[in-house]
Amino acid sequence: MVHSAYDCVELVPECPAKIESVEAYGSKLLLGCSDGSLRIFAPETEFSSDGSKSYALERNLVGFAKKPVLSMAVVESRELLISLSESIAFHKLPSFETIAVITKAKGANIFCWDHRRGFLCFARQKRVCIFRHDGGRGFVEVKEYGVGDVVKSMCWCGENICLGIRREYVILNASNGTLSEVFTSGRLAPPLVVSLPTGELLLGKENIGVFVDQNGKLLPEGRICWSEAPLEVVIQKPYAIALLPRFVEIRSLRAPYSLIQTVVLRNVRHLCQSNDSMILALDNSVHGLFPVPLGAQIVQLTASGNFEEALSLCKLLPPEDLSLRAAKEGSIHIRYAHYLFENGSYEEAMEHFMESQVDITHVLSLYPSIILPTTTIVHELEKLDIYGDASYLSRASSGVSDDMEPSSTSHMLESDENAALESKKMNHNMLMALIKYLQKKRYSFIEKATAEGTEEVVLDAVGDNFASYNRLKKSNKGRGSMPVSSGAREMASILDTALLQALLLTGQPSVALELLRGVNYCDLKICEEILRKDNHNVALLELYKHNSLHREALELLHKLVDESKSNQSKITQRFKPEDIVEYLKPLCGTDPILVLEFSMLVLESCPSQTIELFLSGNIPADMVSSYLKKHSPTMQARYLELMLAMNENAVSGNLQNEMVHIYLSEVLDWHAGLCAQQKWDEKDYSPTRKKLLSALETIAGYNPEALLKRLPPDALYEERAILLGKMNQHELALSLYVHKLNAPELALSYCDRVYESMRQPSAKYSSNIYLVLMQIYLNPRRTTAGFEKRITNLLSPQNKTIPKLTSTPSMRSRARGSKKIAAIEGAEDTKVSLSSTDSGRSDGDADEYSEGSSTTIMLDEVLDLLSRRWDRINGAQALKLLPKETKLQDLLSFLGPLLKKSSEMYRNCSVIKSLRQSENLQVKDELYSQRKTAVKITGDSMCSLCHKKIGTSVFAVYPNGSTLVHFVCFRDSQNMKVVGKGSQLKKRL
Repeated sequence: MVHSAYDCVELVPECPAKIESVEAYGSKLLLGCSDGSLRIFAPETEFSSDGSKSYALERNLVGFAKKPVLSMAVVESRELLISLSESIAFHKLPSFETIAVITKAKGANIFCWDHRRGFLCFARQKRVCIFRHDGGRGFVEVKEYGVGDVVKSMCWCGENICLGIRREYVILNASNGTLSEVFTSGRLAPPLVVSLPTGELLLGKENIGVFVDQNGKLLPEGRICWSEAPLEVVIQKPYAIALLPRFVEIRSLRAPYSLIQTVVLRNVRHLCQSNDSMILALDNSVHGLFPVPLGAQIVQLTASGNFEEALSLCKLLPPEDLSLRAAKEGSIHIRYAHYLFENGSYEEAMEHFMESQVDITHVLSLYPSIILPTTTIVHELEKLDIYGDASYLSRASSGVSDDMEPSSTSHMLESDENAALESKKMNHNMLMALIKYLQKKRYSFIEKATAEGTEEVVLDAVGDNFASYNRLKKSNKGRGSMPVSSGAREMASILDTALLQALLLTGQPSVALELLRGVNYCDLKICEEILRKDNHNVALLELYKHNSLHREALELLHKLVDESKSNQSKITQRFKPEDIVEYLKPLCGTDPILVLEFSMLVLESCPSQTIELFLSGNIPADMVSSYLKKHSPTMQARYLELMLAMNENAVSGNLQNEMVHIYLSEVLDWHAGLCAQQKWDEKDYSPTRKKLLSALETIAGYNPEALLKRLPPDALYEERAILLGKMNQHELALSLYVHKLNAPELALSYCDRVYESMRQPSAKYSSNIYLVLMQIYLNPRRTTAGFEKRITNLLSPQNKTIPKLTSTPSMRSRARGSKKIAAIEGAEDTKVSLSSTDSGRSDGDADEYSEGSSTTIMLDEVLDLLSRRWDRINGAQALKLLPKETKLQDLLSFLGPLLKKSSEMYRNCSVIKSLRQSENLQVKDELYSQRKTAVKITGDSMCSLCHKKIGTSVFAVYPNGSTLVHFVCFRDSQNMKVVGKGSQLKKRL
């Protein structure tokens, strides 16, 4: 026997007649005897010395039945008593007056009642009959079905009836009589059908009780194994009471249906349930099984170590005792958890710790090797003293004594107390159980801690510092960590710190890393010490990163990168400079100075990634450029190059100018080196010089005058030409291309760029640049001997105004073709005049033209220019510049397409003129046709206003041509409109 669930008390010590059936009616006992009498016993007012009830005979209904009363059933909802003797009779309660006898039930051996619908089912021989109570004294027969054998047991199950026939169970459909087999009942014991409070059934098979649903299908709840085959079974939650041949057995209704109590009583004939007890009927006496109070049962079960049963009984406590129930359940869960923990069932122990809602520090006290942060929360663990020894659970939550220095974790590890605790080794299963427990508790802890942190931020934002004034402030190691100022965050810190240690002790660094990467409240000083000691460098980096200790993290990362390079064989996990770059990416927007500082450490080893970091991080370009100029000048130009490639507008003019100066400095150094070796050639192009030329052409933010002053006088003519072009000194630039570089193609490309840049609606004389090039070709007297003087004059402080390209007189645009031909023929007499078309000459150039000797003009280049750019050159001005010795045949490639284009333009204008004249005639014709509109007036024509015939009166026609009105009506309608408008105007005024 596990514990005493019921107390057995003798209620009726002696009954004169043999008891055949027993039933409870309220507080009374109804005994059906073998002599056909019904004896009614009622409890006495006085209790016995042991507190049990004593029953006395109240009435004896002699002749209640002609034969022994075999079975009875009380229907309190209808105030009826059903008795089975020679037939089935119905008696009115409480008078016990017989109101109906079902004569067809004569010879019946068993019956069952459906309380919900008021249906009676009984078995007689091999027939099953169903009657319905229609209220009052009436009963109506509903159905009658035949079965295969005599029914030994029966019970309603929903709309159907479960029958125990000889050695099998069947389900009888009460509507159509269909029988469905369930399973056999066994050979030794008779069939037994018991209805459960849930509507399901318990069917007996030998000494086993099988659970089935209302359709006879097996349920997964399992089976009850009795000591012997039961004769009767009564369900009284949470127990099942079975009447066995030699004793009464009480078992739990919760799997595994363990034995609770055994009541030894012989010759028990019947078993029934009353309001507060179980009634056991012997041959001539009656005993009662009174349930022991649940509180006493719980105490018994807990003391005996049967915690599962104790917890199940706690759920049966009445609702008004919720606080008592919670306290008892919590206490039992804690005791059960300690019992399981001591016996090696760690995971189950943690489940019960979880159910008990005990503080996590209570659980962590079982793990002395796990170091916990110091907390300001006082946990009264003595209240949870389960075993009477408070020292068993009295370890402080901080894991160290209060007088120990909190900032030195290494001292805690080396103390004598912790050394003794460390001697107790924790196995893997203990730690795994703890990890699962902490992970289940973690979500609610983190949620509360986050909510408190959010609330504090909101209070600070609105200026309500009263609540925060009273909070205790602390920070981990005093370095950038999140302040822990509330109970929820302290508990979250304890949990996360313990969880991290447990994960590391069980060899799960990857899971620990995921913990640190998410939202966590790990104690910085404890975790830092542990991670450093065990060389968990990646986890330590994440710890620093989460606590915003980016400088410490970067210093550690840089140290690990250096160690990976020097001692590659000893490093288990190698770190690369790229790891530093990846770490710096999120910091670009928050701490650009730190990014620039540590990026210099990896700039040489991985320049591309570092420059990409600057570009993608939105760090101000001026800041990056100045920092690179100071610490890594060689990378400054590369950064500016990539910056311009991404977005030219993002780079200021100062940075563009600085980049060009960097290129120029490198080119000048390269030029000086080659000149020292006497290997300089103007046609040599280094990569930097190519970049310089490209930058000079494409970038517009630099100062050309400052760059021009830095150029050597006898080299870098192409750069000089581009700079002169930026200053609108096109003549000097083209002279360099032609006479210094001997590159007509470059000169032509230069003219094309100028032409395209000046090709705007407001630029009427953009073709003049080609005429300047013609002048240079046709006037070789302009040698480069005086270029330096002219440039010096150009850059002098007195010459601030830069002359721009001017236009030359052009021919009339509407001249006829004959006039053009005449102009071409007369061009032979025209002499070249340089003074009339000098567009780029500066002050002080007159003396230069008189210098130098005459050379051969470059006529071939002129003719090639005219043939390739005939559509961009003013033909009349070009012909005036040509020398008179020029042959007309040489100008065919120029004049041919020019005249063809002029003729086509003339023809197109003529066609357009003719089309416009034709369109004008069409419009006039349509106008005349509209004016010739005729209106036909007949005798039936009506006025649209007065609806009278027009007749011979003066009429008017509306513009649609079909609406006719009298002229008088039209005039009156117009006058009315004028008057109406005038009145409205007066109202407004």
